[in-house]
Amino acid sequence: MPRPTGNVRLKAARVAAGFSSQQDLADALARHAKDMGIRGLSIGVRQVRRWESDTPPWPQPDCQRVLVHLLGQSMEALGFTPPWGSGGAQVPDHAQRVLVASGAASLGLSAPHGRAVAASQPSTVGADFQAVTRSHRRLYWSVAPPQLHPAVVAHAMLGCAILPETADLTRRTIAAALAETYLLAGRIEFFDLSEPSTAHDTLLLALQAAGEADDPLLGSAILAHMAFIPAWAADRDGALERMTAARTYARRTSASAEFLAWLDAVEAECETRCGNIRTALHLIHHAEDVLMVGNDHASPDWLDWFSPARLAAFKGNTQLVAGHLPQARESLLHALAAMTPAEDKQRSVIYGDLAAVETASGNPEQACEYAGKALDQLAVTWYATGMDRVRGVRRALSPYQHERCVRDLDDRLYDWGTTLNVLTR
Repeated sequence: MPRPTGNVRLKAARVAAGFSSQQDLADALARHAKDMGIRGLSIGVRQVRRWESDTPPWPQPDCQRVLVHLLGQSMEALGFTPPWGSGGAQVPDHAQRVLVASGAASLGLSAPHGRAVAASQPSTVGADFQAVTRSHRRLYWSVAPPQLHPAVVAHAMLGCAILPETADLTRRTIAAALAETYLLAGRIEFFDLSEPSTAHDTLLLALQAAGEADDPLLGSAILAHMAFIPAWAADRDGALERMTAARTYARRTSASAEFLAWLDAVEAECETRCGNIRTALHLIHHAEDVLMVGNDHASPDWLDWFSPARLAAFKGNTQLVAGHLPQARESLLHALAAMTPAEDKQRSVIYGDLAAVETASGNPEQACEYAGKALDQLAVTWYATGMDRVRGVRRALSPYQHERCVRDLDDRLYDWGTTLNVLTR
C-alpha cells in the first residue's frame, strides 16, 4: 500500500522558507507570534506534526495569522481545508459564524516578507464600504439577529478581501469600517445569540482592524466590550484587565463625556456581575457626574448603544442586585420613560429588571405583567439578554408557581414561538 504523504503543501512551504524540521517551524512560529504582539500562543512540534498529517485540523484564528504571515501563503495554499468547505456552495448559517474568525488570515497584515501591495482599488471604495457598515449599524436595532448576522459577517469578509488592495486614507477608512463591522458581529454574537467564545474571537479581529485604522477610540470601545465576556463568567481580574486597556486607549484621544460615562457603566456592569456592588454604584455615580459636567468632544456616530436613559438602566440593575428595590424601581421607570423608539430593543431588558424588582418585593402579579411586556417586546425584536432576564424572573417566581398569573406567564413563555429559544440558551 502507498505510504501516506501528509500535507505536502505545508511541508513544501516550510522547507522553502528555510525550516528543515518541524521543530524549526514550531520555534519560528512561536517567535513570530511574539513579534506580532500575540501573547500566550503556544505552538509546539506536536501541533506542527498534526498540521502536516493527512488530515490537518483547521487552526485556531491566532495560529492562522502567524502561519500566513510567516510563510506568505493563504491557509488553503498551505493545504488546510476550512470547516465550511470550498467552492461556490452556499455556506450554512453556523459556518458563517466561523467565517468571522477566518478573516484573520487576510486582515491587517503587512505583505509577506516586506513585499508591497499595490493599491488596486479606487479611492471611492472606502466611502462605499463605510456606507454599508453604517446601514448595518442602524439595522441592528430592528432586524432579527439571525437574519442580520450573516450579512454583517459577509461584509466583514469583503472588507478583509479588499483591505490589502488599498492604501493611505482609503485603507484607514476601510479598516475603521471593518473594525466597526466586526464589533457589530461580536455584539450580536454575545448579546443576541449567547455565543461568548465566538464573540471573543470576533472582537479580537475588530481590535486588529482598529489598529490598522490607528483609531484608539474604536479600540477602546472594542476592549470594553471584551470585558463583558470574563465578567459574565465572574472573572473579575480578566474583566478589569480589559477595562484598564480600554481606558488607556481612551486617554490617547479626545473622548467625549458620553463615551467616558459609558466606560464607567461597563465597568459597573462588570463589578456587579462579580459581586462588588459598592464599587459598581460608585462607578455609576461617577458616570452621572461625567455626563452632567460634559466636555467639548463629540461622540462618534457608532456610539449608538449608550445614552442617559441607558445609564439609568445600568443603575437600576445594579440597585436591584444590591437589594435597593425602591431606588431600582425609580431608576428603571425613569429609563423606560426616557427611551426613544430607536431604543426599543433594550426595553425587554428593562421590563425584565422591573419584573425582578416586583418579584423581590413580593408582588407576583406586577412581576408577571412586566415579564409579559418583555415578551411582547421580544416578539418584535429578539434579544437574548432580554430573554435571560425573563428566565431569571420566572425562576425567582417559583414560590408563586401555582398562582394564576404565573401559570399565564408560563403559557406565554413556553408557547411554540419561544420554547426553543428558551431551552437552547
